[in-house]
Amino acid sequence: MTPQHIAVVDDEFAITELLAHYLGTHGFRTTQLHSGRALMELMPVDPPELVLLDLGLPGEDGFAIARQLREHWRCGLVIITGRGDAVDKVVGLEVGADDYVTKPFDLRELVARIKAVLRRIEPAPPVAVAPAVPAAPVPPAGACLGFLGWRLDLAARRLDDPAGAEVRLTTGEFELLSTLAQHAGRVLSRDFLLERTRGREAAPFDRTIDVQVGRLRRKLEANAENPQIIKSVRGAGYIFIPSVDPAP
Repeated sequence: MTPQHIAVVDDEFAITELLAHYLGTHGFRTTQLHSGRALMELMPVDPPELVLLDLGLPGEDGFAIARQLREHWRCGLVIITGRGDAVDKVVGLEVGADDYVTKPFDLRELVARIKAVLRRIEPAPPVAVAPAVPAAPVPPAGACLGFLGWRLDLAARRLDDPAGAEVRLTTGEFELLSTLAQHAGRVLSRDFLLERTRGREAAPFDRTIDVQVGRLRRKLEANAENPQIIKSVRGAGYIFIPSVDPAP
């Protein structure tokens, strides 16, 4: 099996060397980079499955690098930073990060988080629905779902708007939208959505779902301030309003 490629981006050489060595012992192929520019030069030549990105690169805006990465490439993105406040974490998730790790970190935990993100990127068999939520019919492998002219391709992990143009989604956004669409008309709690999209990595009071719903609304809704596709249910969670049908 070809080892999965991880780009490690940090201005501290000791950290990239440490991570490269440790990830190598877990079967990953790594590329050590020390600037956002070097990362952008790597992406079209040898794109990684996942990028570990330090926000504190000298003279560069880590959030801008993350945003550029999300706009042009599909890969996992884990932000590594010494910034531990909640605002930076929320902004990191808003620009498309799949996870956020604060220095100093435990290497074993980091590898576990990396593997969790990579699992979410790879197509996986449907997960059993939590008992509290009525089971929805599981679409066949390779199925496409349609709603209001939109087309969600579950196998290709792609969303096309009514005009046929692809709408870029992060891994987390795709997982959330596919879960909501496959349970259209049912109120889904934040805990259920966290379990389906983040699994055991979800932390108590995790705001990821709220952040991702906000991003999805900006991409799907005519007016994100008055959503008609993904509605909030006070004290309960979220509900996907449109009817969903198989799409060609």
